[in-house]
Order: sequence, then structure tokens, then C-alpha cells
Amino acid sequence: MPWYKKILDPGSDIVLQWNWVFIVACLVALFVDPLYFYLPSVGGDGDTLCVKTDMKLRIVVTLFRTIADLFYLLHMIIKFRTAYVAPSSRVFGRGELVMDPKKIARRYLRSDFFIDLIATLPLPQIVIWFIIPATRIPRTNHNNNALALIVLLQYVPRLYLIFPLSSEIIKATGVVTKTAWAGAAYNLLLYMLASHVVGAAWYLLSVDRYTSCLKKVCKKEFNSTRCNLDCDAFNHEVRKMWANRTNVFNSCGPKNDNTFNYGIFQNAVEKNVVSSAFIEKYFYCLWWGLQQLSSYGQNLSTSTFIGETSFAILIAILGLVLFSHLIGNMQTYLQSITLRLEEWRLKRRDTEEWMRHRQLPEDLKHRVRRFVQYKWVATRGVDEEAILRGLPADLRRDIQCHLCLDLVRRVPFFSQMDDQLLDAICERLVSSLSTEGTYIVREGDPVTEMLFIIRGRLESSTTNGGRTGFFNSITLRPGDFCGEELLTWALLPKSTLNLPSSTRTVRALVEVEAFALRAEDLKFVANQFRRLHSKKLQHTFRFYSHHWRTWAACFIQAAWRRYKKKKRGNAYTRAESFASDERETDETMQEEVERFSASSNPSQAKLNLGVTILASRFAANTRRGAQKLKDVDMPKLRKPEEPDFSADPEDD
Repeated sequence: MPWYKKILDPGSDIVLQWNWVFIVACLVALFVDPLYFYLPSVGGDGDTLCVKTDMKLRIVVTLFRTIADLFYLLHMIIKFRTAYVAPSSRVFGRGELVMDPKKIARRYLRSDFFIDLIATLPLPQIVIWFIIPATRIPRTNHNNNALALIVLLQYVPRLYLIFPLSSEIIKATGVVTKTAWAGAAYNLLLYMLASHVVGAAWYLLSVDRYTSCLKKVCKKEFNSTRCNLDCDAFNHEVRKMWANRTNVFNSCGPKNDNTFNYGIFQNAVEKNVVSSAFIEKYFYCLWWGLQQLSSYGQNLSTSTFIGETSFAILIAILGLVLFSHLIGNMQTYLQSITLRLEEWRLKRRDTEEWMRHRQLPEDLKHRVRRFVQYKWVATRGVDEEAILRGLPADLRRDIQCHLCLDLVRRVPFFSQMDDQLLDAICERLVSSLSTEGTYIVREGDPVTEMLFIIRGRLESSTTNGGRTGFFNSITLRPGDFCGEELLTWALLPKSTLNLPSSTRTVRALVEVEAFALRAEDLKFVANQFRRLHSKKLQHTFRFYSHHWRTWAACFIQAAWRRYKKKKRGNAYTRAESFASDERETDETMQEEVERFSASSNPSQAKLNLGVTILASRFAANTRRGAQKLKDVDMPKLRKPEEPDFSADPEDD
């Protein structure tokens, strides 16, 4: 199908981009149209004044206006080729698109076609280049400047087109502007555009009131047929003679003797705005319009002229409505920038009131404040889990992988797994924040989650169930994990509902950022672990598990102590046998001594008997010490349970 016969989807990227381009074109067109009001101006020298048209400005404005009209025409063509949602199909979901060109054309002709057509017609070009030159004769006295006000009527449908166009953009994307600052700037631009229109209208009415003064004085001084105010007629000799002897220009000029009340247009005459260069009068009129809209026209001093009074009333009403709209929208957009901060302040105030009401000690208050502050720094008040829960499962999984995959690969235990398993783990990981001194889990408490450290340090200690004289402490760093008891529980073929008890106490040494894998999520992932049939993963788990490391260290230490004890026992045994031999020798010698002393001296026999008793007691004590060393054993640390990495028989 040729490109010019294709039917466009109203939610497609090309239509959305065109809507953005067209809304910019609309704003440019709304800015260009009031520039036509600056075409008439007051010319002449210091003594004779006349009304003329700025030819350079006319050409430039007509060029930009024609380009803007082409955008409006292209927009009409696109609307003839853009599908719409059938009203009867909006019961559920987005609805069904109507792609029939005839139905699209009939619907467009019945709805917005005539408004778009009026907005597209080149009325200002026709009026400025054809109607005004055709009707201007030397005696018209620029009375046809009212045609420029008629051209203003086309401004209304062009302004109206912005609102449905903004509504279409909001329906497709949710907002007109993506950032709060852009929204505030957009509303300020609309307010400045209104000031531009009011200032241009004030200038045109000022020129009209000035020509009205010239005509009024001229009618009093001469016959009305002789009042010629066109600068093009100054070349005629009769026109020059009349201008030299008339008092019209002195009566209506800046130094007039109050013969004509200009009212709110007095500044335009006194400050020569009507005869200034375009740049000067444009910025002055823009400032005037902005000042009057911001002050609701309170400083205006009007005359009794009905048109002037009506214009002042319109300024007051328009200023009140637009200024209220601007302030309201600006406040909304600017407050949205600090919305999270304000919510955090309110939450912090509520927390302080609650802690004061419950009379918490200062230590607990300090810990609560520190956690709230740390959470704000880490998340900026955004509930990431709530955002992810509102997304489709596939998109949520891809986002989680993008956020967590590189960090998860830093954990050596996870680096041995394939991408499919890592995707399943990343999908179920949740962020966990802990401040300094926070206890993640205490020894003996049930383990509810497995924690993988990303930043910070944790202290993991154990007393082996509160055994006297036993204490082991290690430091967990980024890449380490804790809560491996939960993995052992989850990998059991028939695990119970009761969660395992922690064998260690884990405490944060500094602020810690980690990912947590909860018990139910770990159970789901563990069902995939048993299908890996990989001994490498089992060895990796043992190597990086601090529970297994502690058990291995205690096992080695106990074996070493048993070895030392056995070696010491052997030494005691050798010492005992040596003492036994010595004792037998002593007993033999004692018997000989006794036989000898029995025949010689009775008192010496008693002394030898005492020495023999002391030697036997020493040998008995030595045997008891060796026996005690054999009986005493080291406190044993229970071996960690082995995770079941193998596949279930039922799976085969």
C-alpha cells in the first residue's frame, strides 16, 4: 500500500511526534497573528503627522503566517488519514480502531472539520494584501483598520485547537510536558502569549484613537472631505498646503491642550509609541500587556468611550482568570518537584511525634532517625517495589535483571549459575537497607531471608548455641552472603513449614546495601537448584559459606588439639613406664637395704620405708593425670547440614 493511503494509528509514534510538532506550530501561529496589529503606525515629520503601513513588517509577518497555515492544512490531511476508536468498543481495554477511510472522513466532517477549516484559511493575508488596498482611497482616512479586529476572530478557533490537541497528547502519554520545569515554562509561555495579544490590541486601538482625534479636530476645522491622513498623499501639493496651515496635528499630538481624552491610550501618544520603531514599540506593548494582566487592570484610567471601557473590562477579567490559572499551574508543577521531599518531611514529623508520644529512649530515637535519613538518601522516597508490582511480569523481570544482574554476578556463589537461573533469582530479589549497629538476625532466631551484600560490612559471630568459652567472629564484605541455613532448608526434598534457626548473629558495622531473597522466593528458586546436577556449585557453596568455614576451622583446631593431646599422653605414658622401672629398681634396692639395715640399725629402716611410700604416691598421681588427659575431649561444633544439590528421584 502506498504511504499516502495508509491509515495511521492515533497512538503510534508518528502521530504523537506530529502532535508535538503541530502544537509548537500552533503556538508560533498564535504569536504571529497579533503582529498584524503593528502594521499601522504614525509617520511624518515633527510638524505633520500621517498614518502609514509598515511594508517590511507586512512581508515578514505574511511569510511566517503562510508557513503556519501550511501546518494547519497538513494537520487536516493527517486527520483524514488517522483512525479512531469505535465508541461501542470501549467497554473493555483500549477499544477497536476504525480503519475505514470513508467512516473516518464522515466522522471528521461531522466534528472538527469546519473549525479546522476556519483556522486554516489565510484571512489576514487576504485582508492586508487585497481588501485594504482595494478599499483605500484618499478619503477613507484609514477607517478600515477595523478589518484587523475582524481578523482577530480567526484567533479564537486557532486558540481552541490547542486544548483538544493537548488532550490527545495527555491521552497518549499521560502529560503534556515530561518534567515539572517544562510544565511551568509551558504555562508561563501561554501567559506571556496572552500579554503579547493584549499589548498588540492596545497598540492597534491606540493608533485608532489617535486617528479618531485627528478626524474629530479636522472636522471642526475644515470640511470632512478635506481631511486626508494617509502618508501616501503627502506628495500632492494640495495635501502639503493643507498640512502646513492646519492645527490638527498640534491638537492631537503629545503636547495637546487636552482637547481629546485618550484614556488608557494616553501613554501611547505621550511616549510616541505609535510612531516608534517596531522593536521599541513591541517590547513596550508587551510590557504594558503583562503589567495590566498581572494587576488585573487596576491602574487603568479610562475615558467614557465605550470601546475603551469594554477593553479595560476585558483586561480585568482576562487578567484575573489567566493569572489565577498561571499561579495555580505553576504552584502545582513546582510543588511536584519537591513532592517527595515534602512527603518525607511529613513522615519524619509524624515519626517524631509518635516517638515522643510513646516515650522512646534517646538511643532508639537516634537509631530511627538514622534509618529514616539513610533510606531517604538511598531511595529519595520512591517505593521501588510498588512501581515494579504495577508492571507486567516480563517487563518487571527485564528491569530487575538490568538493575541486579551485574551486582548479583559479583557474588561468587551466583557466578557459577547459568543465565536462566540468574534471571529467576533477579526477578525475586528485593533491596535491603541497614544502618550501623542494626542486627540483621540473632543467633537462635528463625531465618526469614538470605542476604547478599552489595555495599558495606557485616559482623557475623556465633557462640555455638551459647556454649561457655566458645566464640567465633568474622567480617562479611561485598560479595559475601549470610543466612545460608535458609538455603539448606529450601533445598531439602521435603522441607517443613518451620523456618530454620540462625546459627550466627549478624550485625551491620556500617551502612549496608544488600539484596534479600525471602524464604518463599528462595524455595521457588531452590526447586531449580536440584536440577543442576553440579558438584561445582556444591563446592562453591561450601567454600564461600562462613558457616562451613567456621565448622572447618573448628574441626581442624579440634583435630590438632587431639593430636597434641595424644602426643602429650604418649609422653606421659613413657614417663610412667620409666617411673615404674625406677620404682621396681628402688623396691629391689630397698629390700636389700632393709635386709642390711635389719641387721644393723632399726631407725634407718623406718626412714627408707617413708621414701618408698612417697615414690609410690608420685607414680599414682602421674597415672591419674594421664588418664584424665585421655578422657577430656574438645567441645565439638555440629557439622552444617549438607544442601541437597542433587535431583529428586521423582524428577527422573
